[in-house]
Amino acid sequence: MMKGAIRIAGLALVAAALMACSERPQTADAARKKAGTPAWQGTDNPFAAGGWQRGDKASWEQHIRARNQGQNEYTRTQ
Repeated sequence: MMKGAIRIAGLALVAAALMACSERPQTADAARKKAGTPAWQGTDNPFAAGGWQRGDKASWEQHIRARNQGQNEYTRTQ
């Protein structure tokens, strides 16, 4: 009975080791990778926040700060 349990545990260990060796790399594909543009340059999105102009870095940072403060539970409860 003990040899059967050891054999099963050994087979499970070997199976786990083999599964770890067969994992595919999780790197970004060059074909799917977008060109890196700064977030504040924006996009042609009709649903952008009001008062923000595409390409205006200072305005974008101000809107991000205001949005973060709106999501901050500590400031919302006071």
